[in-house]
Amino acid sequence: MENEVKNSIIPSDVTNEDIKNLIYTIRGRQVMLDSDVAMLYHYDTKNINKAMKRNIERFPKDFCFQLTKEELNQMWFHFGTTFENAKYRSEKYLPYVYTEQGISMLAGILKNETAIQVSINIMRAFVEMRKFISANGQVFERLTNVEYKLLEHDKKFDEVFNSLQHEENIKQRIFFEGQIYDAYSLIIDIIRKANRKILIIDNYIDDSVLKILAKKNKNVEVVILTSNKCNIEKIDIQRFNKEYPILKIAKTEKFHDRFIILDSKEMFHLGASIKDLGKKCFAISKVENVEILRLMENIKINLN
Repeated sequence: MENEVKNSIIPSDVTNEDIKNLIYTIRGRQVMLDSDVAMLYHYDTKNINKAMKRNIERFPKDFCFQLTKEELNQMWFHFGTTFENAKYRSEKYLPYVYTEQGISMLAGILKNETAIQVSINIMRAFVEMRKFISANGQVFERLTNVEYKLLEHDKKFDEVFNSLQHEENIKQRIFFEGQIYDAYSLIIDIIRKANRKILIIDNYIDDSVLKILAKKNKNVEVVILTSNKCNIEKIDIQRFNKEYPILKIAKTEKFHDRFIILDSKEMFHLGASIKDLGKKCFAISKVENVEILRLMENIKINLN
């Protein structure tokens, strides 16, 4: 082991306060990152962890443990650039952390006078941190509660903001040539809004539309009004109904534009046939006029 490392000399400018700033609370325990321990010992991080793994029986979970990716991300989020490089580690190379007892055990394994002196300084820092936390426990508890409340508020704000943004997107969106994925994603979002029934009016329906309708909610009935130019075969309808009932198709020449009506409550106007979404510039708009929706429903009833 000694051949793998540099001589360890504790930096003269590292104070107890500096060491305390390297101590974090994870899983209810005060710990130090492997890279910080290695820095204080003037060892390579990988050699510190190699020493631990070679003596794994001396390092139970309350002495040393590996962080999860979520824990590492949380640390990076709370402490900023301190962990900027660490966040890019793969699952295989997630850092280890050492508790006070683990660091003490390391000092014995490294068998280095300076490492032992560093460990003494680290132990003192841990003791001071425990005293500080103990003396200010109620303050930390209150701050934690406030932080949780702020996080909850932030979460609710994000949910409301995303909801408003989503609603605005559905009210009107313009897609340019090539935005095929974005256009199909919005159509699927619209389809999934239906709880009982979907009415599609489109003269140029083909089997690609069935793939979109497969994303609908369970037991939602679909009625398609299309022209004689429809390219869906009866066998395709039968196969679809076996897995995603119920689909009905009726032929009519009364429509030029394309529409989607959900649960007889919401109507969307499509500037292009569903099968051609994203091939040219077009728009999807929500029709807010209730009277138009009622008239469209009456037309559908008369056709039936």
